[in-house]
Amino acid sequence: MLALSFGIAIMCGALVLAFDRKEQRTDAATTPLLSEQAPTPTPVQHAGHRIRFEKCGRVRSNCVVDGDTLWLNGVKIRIADIDTPEISRPKCQAEYELGLRATQRLIELLNEDEFSLAAMNKWGDQDRYGRKLRLVVRNGESIGELLIREGLAHRWDGSKKSWC
Repeated sequence: MLALSFGIAIMCGALVLAFDRKEQRTDAATTPLLSEQAPTPTPVQHAGHRIRFEKCGRVRSNCVVDGDTLWLNGVKIRIADIDTPEISRPKCQAEYELGLRATQRLIELLNEDEFSLAAMNKWGDQDRYGRKLRLVVRNGESIGELLIREGLAHRWDGSKKSWC
């Protein structure tokens, strides 16, 4: 009888372990943002539980750091196709002020409607700071390109340009 109870306990433990592993695979499969093989844009759904972005504070879940960096569901993302003025260490007052405008505009754009994230293999999956490199796309248009047209960003070519 003791052996039978022991055997059942082992089987139950194995089932729980298998279920946990299946759940982890399912979670990973539904988080394409972290996937290494996300060739197409991944929609960021706003329906039902609308994601609202604000300027980042202490809690960094769904917020904007500056004009080209945001947090989405706890993952730090660098918009891969642009560079915006710095607000944390600006080289001049003009850069700081333009950086604030770029940050505010990115918040507005993210809150307007659903958007998608797409991997951009040209620069790799992440930058040297561990941020995921992604394009932010809405209706087939890069939000980065919109910021460039509005004068709030430079096209990223691998080197920073002066804002002063």
